[in-house]
Amino acid sequence: MVFSSRQSLSILVIEPRRGIAALRLAELWEYRELLYFLAWRDVKVRYKQTALGAAWAIIQPVFTMVVFSVFFGKLGKIPSDGLPYPIFAYVALLPWQLFSHSLSSSSQSVVAEARLISKVYFPRLIIPLSSVLAGLVDFGVAFAILLILMAYYQVVLTLKVLFLPLFILMALISALAGGLWLSALNVKYRDVRYAIPFLIQVWMFATPVVYPSSLLPERWRALAGLNPMAGIVEGFRWALLGKTEPPGPMLGVSLVVVVVVLVTGLFYFRRMERTFADVV
Repeated sequence: MVFSSRQSLSILVIEPRRGIAALRLAELWEYRELLYFLAWRDVKVRYKQTALGAAWAIIQPVFTMVVFSVFFGKLGKIPSDGLPYPIFAYVALLPWQLFSHSLSSSSQSVVAEARLISKVYFPRLIIPLSSVLAGLVDFGVAFAILLILMAYYQVVLTLKVLFLPLFILMALISALAGGLWLSALNVKYRDVRYAIPFLIQVWMFATPVVYPSSLLPERWRALAGLNPMAGIVEGFRWALLGKTEPPGPMLGVSLVVVVVVLVTGLFYFRRMERTFADVV
């Protein structure tokens, strides 16, 4: 006896995600509690077993401001757009230190979390992102000193301050964009960590922190925006001090650069993360 039967077979084809879907950004929301935990842990570890604790968030920008005021403002006679040089420098140091600290910590974050990466799955993007968000605590503490300086120098806030959150967000995104590239590269090439302090030091003097962008010829100011922190620093001065010129084209160029570096960094980080557990 011969039995014959027909069965309808369903074929499931699994293909890799392409385009923006390959970034799996929705996973960040699913793991938001882990993101909060890692960010808060970074804050606590930073000041664990320190004598002064969070006071370091004030000491570093204040002492840097004093040094800049003496050597660049007093001795170097660098113009400050008609503003007292201490507050002129301090306003620029706020976004710069938020950016530099976030970039430095996020660049080394993946290697620092080697044991966690090799044990359990979670979106690896959370690691550099948590390092960047942790910098907001120091920024908030240092910002309180700015309010005291503004009261001392009788600088009155205007409605331009409403744009300040946008410049803070740009500084964080800039740090994250650079951190994505450097953290992925640091896993493969460990000498990247030695280049990061030098990169940040040179980057600061390429940014109008100790000098105003008005020193640059008019035709070159837009090109200065290729350094994303140039537009952000000038945006801070415009929003808080009100007497400087609006960033204008410089900020527009900086915004484009930030978006390009962020998008390319996301794709590069996602492509490399599949090898993190094996290499790190």
